This record gives sequence, C-alpha cells and structure tokens, in this order.
Amino acid sequence: MTMKSLLTSFAAVGAMMMAPVAVAEEITMNAVTMTPKTHNLSHGFKIFIDEINAKFEGEFQINWRGGPEVIQMFGQADAARNGAIDIAFTDPSFYAGLVPAAKTRYFTNAGYDGVNAAGFNEKMQALHEGSGLFYLGAVPASEIKFHFYLREPIETLEDLKGRRIRSFPTVQPMVEALGAAPLVLPIGEIYTAMERGAIDGFVFGPVGWGDQFKGVVKQVVTPGFYQGGFNAVVNQDAWNEVPEELQARIVDFVRNDLAPRIDASWSGVISDAFGEMEAAGYALYDLPAAEQEKYQGLAMESAWETVAKSIDPETAAELRQMLSE
Repeated sequence: MTMKSLLTSFAAVGAMMMAPVAVAEEITMNAVTMTPKTHNLSHGFKIFIDEINAKFEGEFQINWRGGPEVIQMFGQADAARNGAIDIAFTDPSFYAGLVPAAKTRYFTNAGYDGVNAAGFNEKMQALHEGSGLFYLGAVPASEIKFHFYLREPIETLEDLKGRRIRSFPTVQPMVEALGAAPLVLPIGEIYTAMERGAIDGFVFGPVGWGDQFKGVVKQVVTPGFYQGGFNAVVNQDAWNEVPEELQARIVDFVRNDLAPRIDASWSGVISDAFGEMEAAGYALYDLPAAEQEKYQGLAMESAWETVAKSIDPETAAELRQMLSE
C-alpha cells in the first residue's frame, strides 16, 4: 500500500469515527385513564405507566395526562381511535360499539395467567384490527368482582325480582336474568336516586365507593360475579410509528411480565375497600352456598348468550373456551 493510499484510508476511518451516530428519538405517547389519578382504581394504571417508563426509558414513554377530567370516560377509546389522544386505559364495555368482543374479558373466573396462556390476548389483538385501535394488553384485576349495592336488604335472590337496579351494558343481562329492572343513570345521579327511592340499587365493583354512598346503601351482596380489568388501547397510526422491534418488546413485556404482576397486586386495595364499606355501615350479605351456585351460573350464561348475539357464534365459542377455567 502506498503512502498516499494509507493516508487516504486513515482519513476515511477518521471521518467515520467523527461522524455523528444516529440515535433513535424517544417516542412519547399521551394517555388518559377512565378514573382520575387519585382514584383507588387507578392503582393498576399507575403501576403500568411507571413500569413502562422505567423499562423503556430513552425509547418509549407514556405521558399520563389525567382521567375523565381530560376526556370523559365513555369517549376515551373513541378519542384514541381518532387521534385526539394516543392511549386510552379504559373499561372494555365502554367501546363495545367499536369492538363488540372486547367486553368478554369480564366473563370468566380464570386468572390472568391462564387466560393469557390460552391465547386470549392475541385473539383480542386480531379482533381489534380495523377498528383504528391497537390492543396493547390488559390491566387485569381478577380479584375485583361486581356486586349489588342495595337500598333495602334481601334474604334470597328471589327478593331482587322487580327491583330497579342502575346498571351498565356489561351487567345488564345478569340484572335481567335475576328478574330485576335495569336502568341507565349517570354515576353522579346515583346517590340522589337512591335517597329518593327512584332506584333500589346499583351494580359496581368494590373499589372506591365506601364513602360515596354512605347513608343510602344498606346491603352489599357477596360473592361478586364476573371479574374486573381494563384494556390499554393505542391509536393504530401512532402505534405504527413505533419500530417493529420495539413494538414486539413492549407487547411481550406488557402481556407476559407486567400484567401478571398487576393482577397479583390488588389484594390490599380490595381489602381496604371492604373495610371502607363496613365503616360506612354497609352490611355484607353472603349468599347461601346453593344460591351462590345459581348466581354464578346465571351470570355466565346470561352474559355469553348476549355475546353470541353481538358477534359471530363461532368466535363467541372460541373466546368462551379461552376464558374457561
């Protein structure tokens, strides 16, 4: 090699070493949650966002803008779909008009690990295709169940017949199966409606309602039915901007590492919630064993009958199998 060519080679290497290295810019997505940051139900959302931000620092971050004070809770998934926000952490039933099968996650007694192993998350991702939303995964809460909160106590399930129960689409089939009359009412109007006797009760999970309905709730029926949980859905166009390799790592972390730990984290929150109910004077009524079996059976059968009418029966059967214990 001549001196000239040697100098040329050194110059080329030097130029390469001095050239700026392209560094991928950190991606930040704005998110809203169905409950305010301070609400007890936001326990799972906080863990999810904090852990994502720690795990993918420098690559991918979630900016938690707030809850329904930013975008009203029933419109959050649609806001994510149309790009007004990047990510919505929401109740699956709130966007059943976009993805009718989304709410089926409630209709199980199986824990998160079993449902995940059965391929439910992959199936949900496929069912979200074409909706404008990417299904990132769940913020599971298998220990959270739904309960009847009553103005006047019952002694048997028969006593629920004819009672006017404030409900929402997910639990409406169960309310009807018990012979009660489901009514739609904004959350903010429940207390006054209970106080005046316009409704006889309502259905909610256990978290966050101890103080809110003190004085109008006399009894809470246990055990609960179905199970709680929330979906994290992302604007499809925004998700497409994330490099595929990073997408895969985020999805794997969320579904196989983070979600199981969130699911296992609710015991203290739920225990505190029942303590608040008792302190507020709610009597917890545990159904007799024979009635519990009937109660749980009615809950599942009424739910899946409704699902089979809203999506194709073959898909409904496949989802039910995935969600079976």
